[in-house]
Amino acid sequence: MELARESWTDDRLDDLARRMEQRFDRVDGDIGGLRMEMREDLRELRAELGAVQRTLIQVGGGLIAAVLGMMAAVIGLMLTQL
Repeated sequence: MELARESWTDDRLDDLARRMEQRFDRVDGDIGGLRMEMREDLRELRAELGAVQRTLIQVGGGLIAAVLGMMAAVIGLMLTQL
């Protein structure tokens, strides 16, 4: 028994090409939307990282000032003891 063969006419091939083009257009649109979402997410992430960086700098600066203040106090106390 022979398998049934389908003939691919030009019309059928053109229809297939149209459907594939429509699907690729849809995929391109979806990818474009995802890119826009990712850009927005990256902007938000950069803003949050900037805020964290500022906080770390402020805390670090405060710690350095506290250590320098303690060192000055210890040195002053030592000088008064002489």
